[in-house]
Amino acid sequence: MTTAAANSRALAHPARDEIRLESVLHALSDPMRLRVVRELAAEEGVELACSYFVLPVTKSTTTHHFRVLRESGVIRQMYRGTAKMSVLRRDDLDALFPGLLDSVLAAAAGQDARLGTVTLERPAT
Repeated sequence: MTTAAANSRALAHPARDEIRLESVLHALSDPMRLRVVRELAAEEGVELACSYFVLPVTKSTTTHHFRVLRESGVIRQMYRGTAKMSVLRRDDLDALFPGLLDSVLAAAAGQDARLGTVTLERPAT
């Protein structure tokens, strides 16, 4: 795992070759974490602040979900000033597990259509 020794605000992430399929699948198995991944995928390559995500859970639970996603290698997080930004590690995931992310995202969209659920609501600006 990449260490945070150089900068106390740097966050540890697994290197590409340390990312494990079972960790990625575990991270994607939670509805809140899958929701975050879907929103990051919809904004491909864009760093989004944690405050961008409106999840129906407590702040500490949200922090936990982001940590699971980061430590599994699904997202990369970095500080920009006082904001913690997140971006999907699509290149790494696609290189290690071709088609996995696209399949999961398509299955989630299909489930929403089948069940009539809406999970990607954004507040009006």
